[in-house]
Formats: sequence, C-alpha cells, structure tokens
Amino acid sequence: MFDSKTTTSFSALKRQDHLNELQAEEFDLLVIGGGATGCGIALDAASRGMKTALLEKVDFAAGTSSKSTKLIHGGLRYLKQFEVGLVRETGKERAIVHRLAPHLVLPEKMLLPITTNGTYGKWSASIGVMVYDLLAGVGGKDRRQMLDKKRTLELEPLLDESQLEGSCLYAEYRTDDARLTIELIKQATAYGAKAINYCTVKAFTYDDHKKVNGVQCLDELSGQSLVVKAKHVVSAGGPWVDQLRTLNGSKNGKQLHLTKGVHIVFPHHKLPLQHSVYFDVPDGRMIFAIPRGKITYVGTTDTSYKGSLDNIVATKEDANYLLEAINHAFPSIDLQLSDISSNWAGLRPLIHEEGKSPSELSRKDEIFESPSDLISIAGGKLTGYRRMAERIVDLVNSRLDESFGDCKTDKIPLVSHSLENSEQVNEYINQLKRHASSKSMSDYYCWYLVTTYGKQTEVILEKMKSFDDPDDLALARAELWYGVHHEMVNSLEDFFVRRTGRLYFDLESIAQVRESLTHDLSKYLNWDSTRIEDENKKLNLLISNATNYYESDVLV
Repeated sequence: MFDSKTTTSFSALKRQDHLNELQAEEFDLLVIGGGATGCGIALDAASRGMKTALLEKVDFAAGTSSKSTKLIHGGLRYLKQFEVGLVRETGKERAIVHRLAPHLVLPEKMLLPITTNGTYGKWSASIGVMVYDLLAGVGGKDRRQMLDKKRTLELEPLLDESQLEGSCLYAEYRTDDARLTIELIKQATAYGAKAINYCTVKAFTYDDHKKVNGVQCLDELSGQSLVVKAKHVVSAGGPWVDQLRTLNGSKNGKQLHLTKGVHIVFPHHKLPLQHSVYFDVPDGRMIFAIPRGKITYVGTTDTSYKGSLDNIVATKEDANYLLEAINHAFPSIDLQLSDISSNWAGLRPLIHEEGKSPSELSRKDEIFESPSDLISIAGGKLTGYRRMAERIVDLVNSRLDESFGDCKTDKIPLVSHSLENSEQVNEYINQLKRHASSKSMSDYYCWYLVTTYGKQTEVILEKMKSFDDPDDLALARAELWYGVHHEMVNSLEDFFVRRTGRLYFDLESIAQVRESLTHDLSKYLNWDSTRIEDENKKLNLLISNATNYYESDVLV
C-alpha cells in the first residue's frame, strides 16, 4: 500500500513537471476525461502496470461526476424497466466501493413510503425490494424491512399521514461524488499514472495507417501547447464524448442523449427530515430527499437537454417542479423558492433510443470504437465506474503486445491508511469530537472532516496549528494548503466546489473564508492581480448560478 506522502506527486506546485512528463514518453493508454469513469480507468490501468496518462479539460469531476444525486446505489427503479443485469452489477458494486472507501461511501437506509395510489403498493414494494436485495447480494440487517404506518411516521413524521399506508426500509449508500473521483485519480498517480487538469484536447494525432496515436492539447493555465503520444486513446468525456467523436471524424451510428438533473438544497431546519426518503411525485417519477450535515437536498429532475455543456443552470421550472414534489410529499412544510439555499445542475450522457423519454432511457454504459481505433465510453452510473473501467482496460490490454494481467481494483483501498469499515469511521468521528470538545471546532466539522478526507484528516489538523486564526478559518486554510499540495487545486472553484463541497453544503462559510483563501492561493500559485480578478469573477458566477433560477437553459 502506498503511503500518503506519495500524493505530493499530485501537487499543483509541480504543474510544469507534470506537463514535461506527459511529453517525455509514449504511454500505453491515454485517457481523455477526468470524471469518475476516466479516473477509474486510469487507476485500473496504472495498477496493472500500464504506462497511463489522463487529461482533463477543466478540473477532475468538474462535469457529471460532481453533479449526481451523490448516492452509490443499485437503482431500484431500473427493475421496473427490467434492467436486471444493471441492477445486479451496480448492486454488488455498492458493497465493493463501500469497502474500498468506507469514510466516503456511507450506509444510508432509504425509506420508501407506500401511499394511496402510489407507484408501489405493499405487495409490489415487498417483492420488488426483495428481488433488489437478492440481485445485489444484500444480507443480514441490511435486508429490506416492511414497516407499518405507525413505525414509518416514527422514522419520518413529516410524511403525509392522510396518504400513508406503510413503507419499505432498504439499504443504499451515500457519497460525495467529487471526492470519490479525486481519490481515484490520486491513487492512480500513486501507481504511476500521469494526470493533469485544465488541459484541453484540440486535435488527435495519427500514424501512417490513420490510427490514433495521441493528441495535441493546450494547457489552459499557461497557454503551453503540447503533444501526448499513446498506443491507445480512450475518451471518457461524459457529455463531451460526441464532441470528441466529431473531432475524430467518427460520430456516426449511436449518439448521446443528454438529460439534465437538478438538485435543490435547503438548510436542514427548513426541511428537517430525520430520514432519507425516496418518494412519489404526481407525474409518476420518484425523487430522493436526503439529510446531510447542515442541509437537506432533494432531486432530481430528468429532462432532455440541448444547451451549453459548460454552463448548466437550474431554471425556475426545474426548481418549481421539485418544490411541488416536496410539498406534495411533506404537506406540512410549505416550502417556497426563497427557502432554497443552493442548487446544482448536471448532465447525464445517456445513449439515445428513439421514442423513449429521458426517464425511460437505459443507464447502461456502451463502448464505441472508431475506424481509427479511438475508444469511447458513455452512459453508465457512478456506482458502476469500476466495472466500466475494467471493461475498457481489458479491451486495451487485449490489444497491447504485452499482457498486463487482470483487474485488481476491487482490492485497492482508495485512500492510504484507510479506515476499514463503518464502525471505524464512526469511532474516528467520535475520537475527533472528544479531542475537539476543549476547543471551538464544532461537531459538524469533525463529521465533515472524516467523511471528506478519512484519516488524511490528521495531516490537515496538524497543518491547522500553523495558522493563528479562529478554528473555522484555520481549518479552511489548512484544507486549501492540503488541496494545493496533494490534490491539484488550481482555482477557487476547485476548492469550494469539488474538494470541499462548500458551495452546496456549507454555502455561508464561503463568505467567511473567501478573502483569506484567495490571498493564500494567490501566494501558492503566484497569481497576479488579473488572475485574482478572474478567479473572483468565476466564483461570483458559480455562487450566482447556485442561488438563482433562470427562465431557460443557457444556449450553446
């Protein structure tokens, strides 16, 4: 196992070294796209011994992999579409990913209310979730429980008593999708992969037989152009896969169907759920409502999307749809648009199927191979990232002169010195709370640190001692230092959105620490006044998008 010190190779301060290394050799595999799928492919390939590189045009997890419902789940609703294989695979993957990163993939019992004229009756819920558990290999105390009305209201008293008949309680897992992606790429680099963010592919290069053998790309931060050579190139660009296929001249046959998913966030006191709930909405879809720390978030929408891929926003229609769903399920709440504290909007890169609505489209992944040997993968779910990666790397492995063996990512913890199970995670949180009881750090931040960084928390707490500030600010400054030196943080957005999730889950803290962190980051990365101004403009736009609702999607 690698020591956490190896992650210093993933430092933003060594960016020029990373760029030089990318140009210095021919790789066995070059991955385009730094979402969960791309980073999972990089880890799988590098851990088998392949020379591996990865390029991301914005930041790791900047697209779909920071905008999901943040669940590692098997997809109960896909049973209704008879996608048994998908449910079986992702159901089993939940347990594997939980074992690899128990501080990031947390058990979350989900309450499925059974209501008058709802999607699920008592019989269909019982049978459906029993099949779900069997397919996923769920056993012991995690097996589904059927609850009567009284017990259901004890677990979640905000449910509509007049419509409630009972419920089913079943096992899911909650995660931070962006943090999971960051740990994947950190571990990939610990195994020798070369990875960099803010590097955009501009063109493919080809050999004498018109086969792809690399890319021309642009480092967006320095303006440096570079060429990266590889025996095989895989596009895992999510919503951008068809753009890359067009660049390669191979966009034909099946194409992507992008759908937008919006989630809205409330301060927990505005939507004080005691339990995660998966509930019916009037149009027949189902929605998640999930308490998380200081907030409760609700989602998601599922609508076809043809707007900008780089500026996805929530519209008033999106927000009102979710508000109507919440107020229908929890009628005593009466939430308004003004009660929402934040939101996020992301895209699903699904495979187009003629005549199907967004919610009916399959979530299965698919691999496209072009005549010039560009390999692309799209579709799929966050939960299935590891198996998607395995299929891609197996394909590449079969085409290389040297065999690199079989996948072993089911045995590679995602964090060095990892906690081994949920019990250790909870004990570590309690240990921090006991240690912090004589100081001013809140219980929330003890929970937040462990469920964000695991035992890497110790490095951050040690660094906090070097800052003569109140604990909340010292913590943020220590996190930023850690992010720059160990997690390739290159912008305020990287830190506030994808490394810490503060934009969604702790929005008010941004104003409290922003000035100090901008100063620190400008010193670490040698920003001039123009760069500082640009960074603040970008952060202002992000805050505006997360707190406002537009009349329509932003057009291309």
